[in-house]
Amino acid sequence: MSVVDTAVLGHYRDASMAGAGIGGGVLFAFMVLGMGTVMGMDTLVPQALGAGETTRARQLLSSGTRLALVASLPLAAMIALAAWLFRFTPVDPEVASEASAFLIGRLPGLIPFMVYTAQRSYLQAHHVTRPIVVAMVIGNVVNLCGDWVLVMGDEGLARIGLPGVGLPAMGAMGAGLATSGVNLCSFVVFWLAVKKLESGGPVARDPALSRAIVRLGLPIGLQLVAEVGVFALTGILAGTLGKMPAADHQVALSLASLSFSMAIGVGAATSVRVGRAVGAGDSPAARRAGGQGITVGALLMGTSGLFFILMPRPLAGLFTDDPAVMDAAVPLIRIAAVFQLSDAIQAVSAGALRGAGDTRFSFVANVFGHYAIGLPVAAGLGFAANMGAAGLWWGLSLGLTAVAVVQSVRFARITSRPIARSG
Repeated sequence: MSVVDTAVLGHYRDASMAGAGIGGGVLFAFMVLGMGTVMGMDTLVPQALGAGETTRARQLLSSGTRLALVASLPLAAMIALAAWLFRFTPVDPEVASEASAFLIGRLPGLIPFMVYTAQRSYLQAHHVTRPIVVAMVIGNVVNLCGDWVLVMGDEGLARIGLPGVGLPAMGAMGAGLATSGVNLCSFVVFWLAVKKLESGGPVARDPALSRAIVRLGLPIGLQLVAEVGVFALTGILAGTLGKMPAADHQVALSLASLSFSMAIGVGAATSVRVGRAVGAGDSPAARRAGGQGITVGALLMGTSGLFFILMPRPLAGLFTDDPAVMDAAVPLIRIAAVFQLSDAIQAVSAGALRGAGDTRFSFVANVFGHYAIGLPVAAGLGFAANMGAAGLWWGLSLGLTAVAVVQSVRFARITSRPIARSG
């Protein structure tokens, strides 16, 4: 969906594309804190099902849903505050205005997003993944149509041969509103899937399960904040270099994010397989599942890296009509190709650790890799060495590699002995 947002906005106005990119990075840094906290279910539900405890799994769904609703309120306040604070940043004023508008447009979709995160954990732990695909297919259709109409207004209607209706062009805010609509559609699809899967009457509430979800999930949320936050900070740093570097950064980031979705999917599957093996008391199976997941993720993203190397300019052309932006984005896309393997390994190894119940280490690894290594190198190369956006991206690449190495070593170490269940 972010790829579609970037493509439509890039064909509308570069400042809108850059603003949505920077705003989206900041938004996701907040949203993943709540999402990650709910993702404590990714450890507990597969382990419960692996042990044959279906009632406990249903109790975890109920607890996770309530937690999602409660967490949405402070997150909404923080996102609104971030939208207001953009006017005080050193980012180009036009880009900052569009970033703020994008955040406001995304607010209505926050609660549906948080609730379907809990539903997704429950469904994938049951090996029910078709509704996730259905939701995303529907969501992308809704997002494309919504983006085209809301971003460009009557101009967008005219481009496809339809008469105008007096709809103004909303730019980045229109893209945000379209994605909020997608969140609502996805929630409905997930809710119907969970309702079909559920059997039996209401389950008893167990406050201890909510605490267990938070205990395991909060480090996941902080890990995701650290990971997403470094990309958001890099986006802001690129924005201080001007509109062109900010737009180049967003083009390359959109492509890297698209390929990264494969690693996220493999990481989720790996988390389920490792968790079920731990619940069944089979540590060797958990080790095999983690190793297989890391291998598959690396192969998939290695393939995407080849495309980034062989055809960077045509890929950049999917997002912008500006030849200067295309040319400037090419070096960043090639750097993104370099870190595809590292990104795959760190994402899938985090999923493997999540399934094993070791969620704190990934947080520590991300803080170390990104903020002790990646970000200082990025700032040094980007500004002190005058390498611009390319320097920022080399720093990101180094940070991702460090995280991938330490997490892989950690998983190999903890699976060399029996693993106790979490919660």
